[in-house]
Amino acid sequence: MSSRKDKLRDLRTEQQNSASAGLDTLSALEIARVINQEDHKVAAAVERALPQIAQAIDAIANAIRSGGRLIYVGAGTSGRLAALDAAECPPTFNTNPKTVQYVIAGGNKALGHAAEYSEDSGFSGRKDIAKRKPSKKDVVVGVAASGRTPYTLGALEHARKKGAKTVAVVCNRGSQMGALADIEIVIDVGPEAVSGSTRMKAGSAQKMALNLLTTGTMARLGYIYGNLMVNVHTRNHKLMERGLNVLEKAAGVDRQIASKTLGAAKNQVAIALVMLKTGLDRAQAAKRLKSVKGNVREAIAQGHLK
Repeated sequence: MSSRKDKLRDLRTEQQNSASAGLDTLSALEIARVINQEDHKVAAAVERALPQIAQAIDAIANAIRSGGRLIYVGAGTSGRLAALDAAECPPTFNTNPKTVQYVIAGGNKALGHAAEYSEDSGFSGRKDIAKRKPSKKDVVVGVAASGRTPYTLGALEHARKKGAKTVAVVCNRGSQMGALADIEIVIDVGPEAVSGSTRMKAGSAQKMALNLLTTGTMARLGYIYGNLMVNVHTRNHKLMERGLNVLEKAAGVDRQIASKTLGAAKNQVAIALVMLKTGLDRAQAAKRLKSVKGNVREAIAQGHLK
């Protein structure tokens, strides 16, 4: 047990930050300024990891293109951030909810309540990921600031044994998770303003990295068009307005034509855009989009050829 404590004590994310010494004696504005100055370091740390993030994007895109999945694994803050990223993919990119999944220590109840006791069990990590039946088609991404969380390590070990490609998103160099994974993404944000509180800079870095992984993947798959959210769900007034705005910008049409076409497309923005750009009817546009696995730009290009 002392060995594990010593290892934790030595991690960069556990060190005391001299810039925030005496934080509890400062005014509210001074506290905010100190923490904000530390936050400035996050984007630069993510930037240094971009080559590895790009490798992971290509691996995930290839997996999904071939019918595989992205499965996140994490505990505590890391698990909650992973769950958030997975949950936002279907409404943003119109992906099947099974395509991007998450496994979190303590189960779904851990999303809203502390369940950090669950992270110490490598057995639980193996058991929980085993329920998802990872295979060589899938990419499993372990997220842990320390890079040593037993739950996440157990899950990655099992996924790797089953042939899945593995990725580690960590905030400390030389970690067990990094050594285990096929692709190691190290985002070295340094000591936290509140020592060891990795929900802060480490959490922000992880959120940025996960955004890059899924957004980059969906761009590679053609689930966006340019930088437009062409697969947005139109399930409320705001999202319907967003969908109409996308059609106006992407197809160069007015609001009336955009609205009429979106209605004809049964409120599916991607199909409506293919219709507007190619002259195909709804059934033809839907068939064309399906034939290219949802790649909007390819559907439009092939539609013009017919």
